[in-house]
Order: sequence, then C-alpha cells, then structure tokens
Amino acid sequence: MVETIPLAQRRIDIIILIFFVINLLFVSYFIDTEQLVIANPYHFTYPIWPPRPVIDAVHWWGRSFDPLLMARPPFFKVTIWLDNLLYGPFYVVAIYAFLKGKEWIRIPSVIYAVSMISGVIMILSEEAFGVYRTSHLALVVGANASWIIFPVILLIRMGMSDHPFTRRTASAER
Repeated sequence: MVETIPLAQRRIDIIILIFFVINLLFVSYFIDTEQLVIANPYHFTYPIWPPRPVIDAVHWWGRSFDPLLMARPPFFKVTIWLDNLLYGPFYVVAIYAFLKGKEWIRIPSVIYAVSMISGVIMILSEEAFGVYRTSHLALVVGANASWIIFPVILLIRMGMSDHPFTRRTASAER
C-alpha cells in the first residue's frame, strides 16, 4: 500500500507552491496582462485591468532597466500569451495537484519547466545580446532568475522519482 506524504513533510513542494501562487496571482494576470492590453507603453489610456499602480510599476521598470519590456517585439508578446493562456491555468492545476499530492502532475510539470526555461533563456539572450539589450544586465537577470531556478528545481523534483508525492506504508514493506 502507498500513502500520500503530507505536505508539511514535503518542504520543497511548499516552496514550489509559493512560486506557483505568486505567478498565478501576481505575474500572469497583473504584470503580463499589462503587456497584452497596452500595445504602446508610451501612448495609451489606462485600461480597466490591470490596476494603474501595476501599470506604472511595469513601465517604470521598463524605462529604468528593461528596454525589451517596453519594445514588446512579437517573440516577447508570444511568451506573454503563453503565460496567460497556458502557464496561468497550469498554476491553478499544479497548485491543486501539489496540495493534494496528485502524481499525474509530474509530466505536465516537466513540460511546463522545459517550456519556461526555454522562453526565459530566449528573453535573457535578447536582454544580453539583442537589439533591445539592457545596460543593467545583472539586475535584469537577477529579476528573472526565479523563472530559471524554480523550473530547474521542479525538473529535479519531478524527475527524481516516479512517485514524488507518495511512499510505501510500513505494512506494504513487510
């Protein structure tokens, strides 16, 4: 027999859950939505969503440190659409699966992690070497590091075991 390992004993999963919740509640549908509803950050009318302080913070960051964010080339917008249409829903499902210890999330987690790492590497490559390169590379890389670090942690976590959320019970080991 097997049992689900309680979340309190899966500390790394708690950290992954926090990452998912922050991305769902703040990044996907606040920060990234700004990129989709404001085509030209230098000439626009404030939309209903996201809230004005979020828009102002995103534009401050872009003007101060991140010209790519302000330029919004097509490849960058594609990554934003992926976040809204795929990663946001993934976070909802993954939060449920990690809380309940549902092992069917293993393969979707690997797919998400590889996709996220690929997208962030492309973005950071533009930031370092492209037309919209930043003069604050270390800061921009630091600000984006969690979208490399957490997917790598997720790959390791989901790749180390076929059953990351369960263990054999003492009676099953006899």
